[in-house]
Amino acid sequence: MRFLRRLLLVVFGVPVALAVAMSLVDAYRSRRKGGRRAKPFPVTPPRTNNVGDGTVTTYTFGNDLYDDMIAAIDGAKKQIFLETYIWKGDEVGQRFKQALAAATERGVEVYCIFDELANLVVPSRFKRFPEGMHVLRYPTYAAGWRFFDLSRYGRDHRKILVVDDTVGFVGGYNIGTAYATEWRDTHVRITGPGVWDLRRAFADFWNLNRRRPHPLTHRTGAEGPLLIETAPSWDPDLRFHRNVPRLWMFPIRSMYLEAINRASRNIYLTTAYFVPDEDFVNALKAAAQRGVDVRILLPLKSNHVVVDWISRGYFSQLLDAGVRILRFKDAMIHAKTATVDGFWSTVGTANIDRLSLTGNYEINLEIFDRDVAKQMEEIFSRDESNALELTAAEWAARDIHRKFTELVLTPLRPLL
Repeated sequence: MRFLRRLLLVVFGVPVALAVAMSLVDAYRSRRKGGRRAKPFPVTPPRTNNVGDGTVTTYTFGNDLYDDMIAAIDGAKKQIFLETYIWKGDEVGQRFKQALAAATERGVEVYCIFDELANLVVPSRFKRFPEGMHVLRYPTYAAGWRFFDLSRYGRDHRKILVVDDTVGFVGGYNIGTAYATEWRDTHVRITGPGVWDLRRAFADFWNLNRRRPHPLTHRTGAEGPLLIETAPSWDPDLRFHRNVPRLWMFPIRSMYLEAINRASRNIYLTTAYFVPDEDFVNALKAAAQRGVDVRILLPLKSNHVVVDWISRGYFSQLLDAGVRILRFKDAMIHAKTATVDGFWSTVGTANIDRLSLTGNYEINLEIFDRDVAKQMEEIFSRDESNALELTAAEWAARDIHRKFTELVLTPLRPLL
């Protein structure tokens, strides 16, 4: 038993200690440099495609997205649903808060959800909302006395805005000034029947997680469930997939695997963090080995240094199988997108890691449309122009201390 305890300490304690040390060093370096400022990066102007009975508009630059989101809020007549993982108390965050407050004052029903853990550093005064707004703070610790129930530990990582029953927004963008110009992300705006599915996704989360009134808010979902009508029709060209940990529902991973396994021409995948499970890696390798052009676009350096190092532990086998790895430079790429064979695409909130695919509340839009897929390929190509490709020879020649660090951090993969 003593030997086993020491073995477990080495296997898990050393990687955790190393990860903490790496995070502290990275934070110190960032402070000394005054924070990392992104350089200008290529973006694609918003473009709208007709899909089914509605439209899909794609955004790759935060300012463009935020302007249209605020315009939608300002034009709301009945109801607004806003759900976000991070809501900064800075200039952009205040802009959204003021627009929502103004909507409340003119009689619009406003419902907001944000994740408390993700916003611990946001000043508490910012989290005080006007009377009349319905606010649900997804708690830092949601398990209560059910600490043994792993389904209650997922974070609310979704980013949704729905205005009336006419327009919806979903994608990777959080709310904050840095995201407006310094991060490369992807979001979509939809109209048509798909908006009802987005409304249902918000309402289901609200009703599943309603709690007692919070001391910093005047009203919450405690007064009753959020009831909405059933969608009037189906849109076969759009489909929303929702991860719901409380119900052990994780369809986004299955969606990705199905698309990868069906691919015959190309797979262009963009993700902020890449810590997949073995089945996901094997699917990508198998696609490349049967002749599919598989490309994965990642940040050259993300905002989570430990995740970067753990991601590198997958590179050897992917490169050996023929997968191309591209690293976006000079700015944080935070998009969660993919397009396959010029027909299938997805945009959403889920990264290719275990926390997103089998842990957190996430939502991804699946799109079956050649025009959207063509646009997604164009966006990927433009991002690729700002990326460095990692070659097998370059990777094999890396220093031995880098190989050792990747090996030591391997036990942390199931936690990220």
